[in-house]
Amino acid sequence: MSVRPPARLGRSVGRRFLFEWAGVGCAGVAAVVLCVLWRLTSGADHLVYDRLLSARTLPVSPDIVLVEIDNASVAALGRWPWPRELHARLVDQLAKAGAAAVVYDVLFTESSPGDAHFAQALRARPSFLPILLTPADDTGRREAVRPVAPLAQAVAGMGHINLEVDSDGIVRSVALFEGDAQQRWPQLMVPVWRAVRNGVVKLVHGTPAAARRDDVLQAAAPGSEARFLIPFGANSQAFHKVSFADVLDGRVPPEQLRGRVAIVGVTASGLYDRFATPLSGTLGPLPGLYIHAIVLDTLLNGSAIQPVAPLMVVLASLVPLVLLLAGFLVLSPLRTLLLLALLIAVSLGASAGMLHARLWLPPVPAIVALLIVYPAWSWRRLEMTMAYLRKELRQLADEPYLLPEAPTPRREFAGDALAQQMALMAQAAQRLQDMRRFVWDSLDAVPEPIFVADLHGVVLIANQASRAYLERLAVSAAQGRRMQDVFGDLALVKPIDPAPDAMAFAHAHWPAPLDPARDEFAELMERGVEVRARDGSDYLLRYARCTNAQGQAVGWIAGLVDVTELHDAERQREDALRLLSHDMRSPQASIVALVETERERGTLGSEPVRGVMERIERYARRSLELADDFVQLARAESQVYALEPTSLAELVIDASDEVWPQAHAKRIQIDTVFEGEQMGWINADRSLMTRALVNVLNNAVKYSPADTRIVCTVALDDHVPPRVVCSIRDQGYGIAHEDQARLFQPFQRFHAEQRPEVSGAGLGMAFVKTVVTRHGGDVQLESEPGKGTVLTMSLPAFDAPV
Repeated sequence: MSVRPPARLGRSVGRRFLFEWAGVGCAGVAAVVLCVLWRLTSGADHLVYDRLLSARTLPVSPDIVLVEIDNASVAALGRWPWPRELHARLVDQLAKAGAAAVVYDVLFTESSPGDAHFAQALRARPSFLPILLTPADDTGRREAVRPVAPLAQAVAGMGHINLEVDSDGIVRSVALFEGDAQQRWPQLMVPVWRAVRNGVVKLVHGTPAAARRDDVLQAAAPGSEARFLIPFGANSQAFHKVSFADVLDGRVPPEQLRGRVAIVGVTASGLYDRFATPLSGTLGPLPGLYIHAIVLDTLLNGSAIQPVAPLMVVLASLVPLVLLLAGFLVLSPLRTLLLLALLIAVSLGASAGMLHARLWLPPVPAIVALLIVYPAWSWRRLEMTMAYLRKELRQLADEPYLLPEAPTPRREFAGDALAQQMALMAQAAQRLQDMRRFVWDSLDAVPEPIFVADLHGVVLIANQASRAYLERLAVSAAQGRRMQDVFGDLALVKPIDPAPDAMAFAHAHWPAPLDPARDEFAELMERGVEVRARDGSDYLLRYARCTNAQGQAVGWIAGLVDVTELHDAERQREDALRLLSHDMRSPQASIVALVETERERGTLGSEPVRGVMERIERYARRSLELADDFVQLARAESQVYALEPTSLAELVIDASDEVWPQAHAKRIQIDTVFEGEQMGWINADRSLMTRALVNVLNNAVKYSPADTRIVCTVALDDHVPPRVVCSIRDQGYGIAHEDQARLFQPFQRFHAEQRPEVSGAGLGMAFVKTVVTRHGGDVQLESEPGKGTVLTMSLPAFDAPV
């Protein structure tokens, strides 16, 4: 999906999209914060932690040896507890063998007769004893039960042996200091680690570098309650172990004990404390002796696992959440799903990598947030999409369908919302298929070649007529080719725009205008050009823009109209006009000239001969007038007008001067009136417009009695757009109402009994109507028999669009 929603969705839908995206993101952030602060995912985090620990294998320290009070020792030395003399003898044996230190994981909180002897033995080597921290009472107070006084005074250090048990009963961490409000007791192995670090206890392999650094465990500062995670591993039981009885009897070689820390603890069945650990599934429950040995090993080697601070866990968990939210905006649903799987894997991998670096970053809060956000966003996006599609499909279903379709059973839209949506989608798809078939069939049914191209001019669709056209010219298929290449063999004849600059512009750049991607030629090609193919056929080529429902241009449609027959008809018409204007007029003109010549010579003879010759002359002149009127009308209908700024008032004056002889012969006065100072400027063909005015005035003179008046008025109409109005009013015989509708039709002549017969072909007013209409004007007539006629011509003013 795109970052920016489609324009068709509208601004409100786009805002809703962003609001819901932000809401889902806030829900994911809240899930992360709650999971971290309220430890809602601690169980799952523990499970992941345990699985990752089971894959680790860390070497154990060779400077630690475990002296086990095992089953064999109990069998050899008697039932537990043993007298303090046995422990004193053990410590003496360890000191004699050169043990670096002795650590007891056994409580000596009750007095015994052998305490003095045992205390004396403990002074021989740095020794460390545990204390007992009782559980908190109702007031929250805890008591520290120390070893008996002689022993407590003899040892180098004491510490608690309490182990942290999580809610699932598994030991994963240890507190470095515990106690009550008065005193904090270190964990038993902390004093041992300090003694090694300070050189009090010298190990056979030397002091590890990690043990010498003060920052190995910052949480080891007195008074701190910090905890660290114990790095259990698959070889956590691999410490060197010896039996209590064997050491006591001297059966253990001294080199196995020399320079090592001997940790004494109970492992005999039924006597030792068992703890579940992350590796209990593999190793089973571990005695506390082993766990304390692992703690000391951790302190010596600096391999403690530190839990990441909650704030850092929140920030780290937000990283995959932010990436997933960004993916919602730019990725498709499938890729978003793959991104989700990748982020979960990366979260687990990052936790495993940081665990290798002795940092524990719980991955489950991030995974939970991802698993909450992805379904929520998928649901909201699906719901928003369904709502939008439902709205659009219902609008589409409510729109009138132009094509006939089969009636749809009402049960098809029954059922749940999804079934209704699917039914609407099926109907829309069917309508789209029908419309596509209709458009395709319509294009193929068009008898002229039609090409549809994209914005770059590459042809996408060509109808059947276009394919036949290309086959006739032996040109390869048009699909996939540029329109400039498809029409490249066409020669320019002329543009449809008659302006000289358009003609020069087209010829100067041809064939570049054939490329629709060239914006500078778009107007020329939209008007159209006449072209000629290699076979001599003439075509009208025109481009039209394709737009979508939003009015954006998406492509072009090119149409070729065969005008060869039209050009042939035009040539035949021109030939006919030439025949009328020259070949048929010449004999008539010769007859008139011959009659006039004979009249001047006085050779016409008798009166009957002169009557026949005058009749011949009259018929010849009528034939000349008819041919001339017909040619003028044909040219007015077909020829290209040479428009130029012209004063209509001047044209009226010129027409009046031309008609003046006929008017003077009948004593008819022609007056011209110009309202205002405007001269009535129009964009007109001077010769044609003058002849139209002459025709109107000539008719006014012909159909008016003698001693009357004709008034020509030119005025400017200020309406928008402005127009120039010319009214010619006479005092003639008038025209009957039933004849007015046929006045502008060719060959229509009207005669009434009260007016004399006037010669004419009936083409003058048809010529007037044609000329005025082609100038963008209109003609109106007002007439009543016996009251005269008013003919009004309204033409666009010069600065008004035609």
